[in-house]
Amino acid sequence: MKTIDKAKLSPTTSSESKRQSIYDIAINSINGKPISLSEFKGKKILFVNVASECGFTKQYKELQKLSDRYPDELVVIGSPCNQFGKQEPGDASQIQEFCELNFSVKFLLTEKINVKGSKQHPLYKWLTSKDLNGNKSSSVKWNFQKYLVNDQGDLINYYFSITNPMSSRITKHL
Repeated sequence: MKTIDKAKLSPTTSSESKRQSIYDIAINSINGKPISLSEFKGKKILFVNVASECGFTKQYKELQKLSDRYPDELVVIGSPCNQFGKQEPGDASQIQEFCELNFSVKFLLTEKINVKGSKQHPLYKWLTSKDLNGNKSSSVKWNFQKYLVNDQGDLINYYFSITNPMSSRITKHL
């Protein structure tokens, strides 16, 4: 009896072969220490590109509230970015001080990164590329755009800046 090679029956698509795990992406904290995203397996992660001088900066308070309300289900990670209106001009210590003093931010902040363009950080390449995340492609339109990843590391969806962090569009997943 002849055996059938099942791999030949269902070839992988280009998106399946390119797909990578978010847990393998390297990024540093605002203090320059490596963050192991794999530590967050089993929790959802909300990634937000943040800026201190933006009209949406008040969302820091709501992001902290969200983090406090769902500590067992969610990790909030803010990534400072200066690509939209140059609204995050500070260095790491200035950003951290601003967030702590004005909004009592305790959730994780990353190093300052680019979320679009030729120097886009690998994290945001993954978040915005269907070929990498397996779900959908997008572009970051402004500060405080949000990307929600499930507890297995799969992209759930993204939300534009106008979506409040405590919106049911986000909390229904928690």
